[in-house]
Amino acid sequence: MMGQQGINHVLAVHIRTYGCQMNVRDSEAIGALLVRQGYRLTEREDEADVILINTCSVRGKAEDKAVGKLRLMGVEKRERPHLIVGAVGCMVQRIGREALKRIDGLDFAVGTHRLSALPAVIEAIRAGRGPIVDVGEEETEPEALAGHLSGQVLAFVNILLGCDRHCAYCIVPTVRGREWSRPAESIMREIGALAGDGVKEVTLLGQSVMSYGRANVVYPEAHVSRHGFMEALPRLLEEVSGVPGIQRVRFTSGHPSGCTEELARAMGELKGVCDHLHLPVQSGSDRILKAMRRGYTAETYLAAVARLRASVPSLALTSDVIVGFPGETEADFEQTRLLMDAAGFDNAYIFKYSPREGTPAASMVDDVTPDEKMRRNHVLLEDQDRRGLDLNRVLVGKVVEVLTEGPSLRNQDRWAGRTTTSKITIFEPRAAIKAGDTVKVLVERVGPQTLYGSVVGEDGI
Repeated sequence: MMGQQGINHVLAVHIRTYGCQMNVRDSEAIGALLVRQGYRLTEREDEADVILINTCSVRGKAEDKAVGKLRLMGVEKRERPHLIVGAVGCMVQRIGREALKRIDGLDFAVGTHRLSALPAVIEAIRAGRGPIVDVGEEETEPEALAGHLSGQVLAFVNILLGCDRHCAYCIVPTVRGREWSRPAESIMREIGALAGDGVKEVTLLGQSVMSYGRANVVYPEAHVSRHGFMEALPRLLEEVSGVPGIQRVRFTSGHPSGCTEELARAMGELKGVCDHLHLPVQSGSDRILKAMRRGYTAETYLAAVARLRASVPSLALTSDVIVGFPGETEADFEQTRLLMDAAGFDNAYIFKYSPREGTPAASMVDDVTPDEKMRRNHVLLEDQDRRGLDLNRVLVGKVVEVLTEGPSLRNQDRWAGRTTTSKITIFEPRAAIKAGDTVKVLVERVGPQTLYGSVVGEDGI
């Protein structure tokens, strides 16, 4: 391959990502790792020598999308025989060598535990030693995937890997492994480097991020919190919010059990910690929550929300909800609608239940029909649109602070950014601005999830 492409040819890599923010972060880390090894990244598939598809396994639909894309790339190889096509991530970790049977033309498949091996795997394929499947249990060292691509305003930082919760429907513990928290010192080195590179906002990532520091020690015994925090996550929020250059700090995804008084106090007291939290609820029915093994009731979920809002009155809350879980009746569904109203979600992501092989729920009777799942999905989406619109209408005529991210994808003449409450804001720039600037925007109209307005001066004019 090298001979036909030329000895000075720098291989171009295109990465396509499916799934959650953890996958987005993995793709960036993979990209940074490959750049350090002499590859270059490209947004264009047609100029890529290597195409990587980062797969998701949380729902069957996500897997189907990734498999469909990989099969298309296999067809593409007939016209471009030197193209290398690889699958990485959660689906690979779940199905292993089965990936080669399901996808014609696949050169390699690397699981979540072995992402740092990618440069060696690609070189082996170039040398003709393939196809390769690597889903070994030898864990990637977090430091090997701590790199970031430069020139960004926002950055994701992994602080907790894996998950020990074992919710009945969830494949994550299988594909991501046991829970392990990165030492705070390692995280702070990474964030310090990001701040030095111009990053303004960081999001601390963990599948159940509020479990940070529970499975292993993350702070030395002599560490003292300036605010008197004893819990690991509030301590980390305190440190990160104090890094010069870092203006905003977020963390996701949450669990009601982690919404302690101390965390609420940290969110209320620490400058820079955003007044937004993604707190998945999944259902409003205690019976279904128990079957899901979520570890809380509707009452304790709402109590956690109340605890946070007592400390952070401006808190914007987003959530995940599953409809059509095995055994969910119409009465259970109505309980979910009631809880969503009571919680006052600013936004919610609604998913139709999809059995995942190897989870406890997969052995349950999937007794809600596809049509009924779709109906319930649409009902909750319509509820949420009304709720979101009512919440956002209050902001019309007010000025919000927005961290700019760049031109809007739909209209390059407008710019986009987010408020501290994570509301997407589209605005007409009044003067020359650049990504990473913080501007004040007068809200002129709103949608269920989006604000629209114009930049104003400090005096509101």
